[in-house]
Amino acid sequence: MKYFSVAITLLLLSACEPPQAGEPVTRTRIDGQAGATPTAAASDAPSVASQVESACRSIIFENTSLTHCLAVPSRHRVAMVLGPEGQGPFRSLTAFSGTRDPATVAFAMNAGMYDDEGQPIGYFVSGSERLKTLNTADGEGNFHMKPNGVFFGTGDKWEIRTTDDFLANVADRPEFGTQSGPMLVVGGKLHPEITQDGHARSIRNGVGVDDRGRAHFVISNAPISFGKLARFFRDELSVKNALYLDGSVSGLWNPATDRLDTGAPIGPIVLVERKVADDE
Repeated sequence: MKYFSVAITLLLLSACEPPQAGEPVTRTRIDGQAGATPTAAASDAPSVASQVESACRSIIFENTSLTHCLAVPSRHRVAMVLGPEGQGPFRSLTAFSGTRDPATVAFAMNAGMYDDEGQPIGYFVSGSERLKTLNTADGEGNFHMKPNGVFFGTGDKWEIRTTDDFLANVADRPEFGTQSGPMLVVGGKLHPEITQDGHARSIRNGVGVDDRGRAHFVISNAPISFGKLARFFRDELSVKNALYLDGSVSGLWNPATDRLDTGAPIGPIVLVERKVADDE
């Protein structure tokens, strides 16, 4: 099947386009677990699909459907969220969506790996409060597939650095931060242990920051390899550093298209809000 030109699509990101239809996205688990397949569900919150332009666009990359959401410093604020103050993690985008006015939300995604209780296993800062220190330990699993890294920022400046780079060069605590792994792209090159298109497939999501300081959030709508996702960040989005956020449990809340993914319990959440000036 022929696929659309990604380059052309990306050039149209800033153009006025009709929002996506918001139809459910079919998700397929490949780990054999039942009852944890992420699916798109209608939100109980009032629809804002006809009121705001979506920050997310559907893209076909090498015959794989992706959703690309763009956060622009002049138009958006980024924050990390775990759960209500004094309580445990939300564990779902559905629970989180009930605490926010959808008209102020550009989109939200799961954003980092976590333990059985939904607590982050790596560095995590929310509202300038550090809830988890930097994790430099060795271990098994994607998080410990080094180099891993940190997505963080304060105000309009957002960055992605490897964990070692962050430890050596970042002294001030940011307003938000989440540590995950592996890095997908490091200094413009694929992670050394990631092949071009490996055999393992899963629903995956990640984030990259370009030279203009914009944050590109990508979630696959079908199982995808690490390599293909990494190459999309490197080759089509031209980001020098991109960080893997998670797989299988990956989900998106996009109020502009009434998309609210459900599935297995999640942990940290990244929230991208519209600035007041953007809604006037």
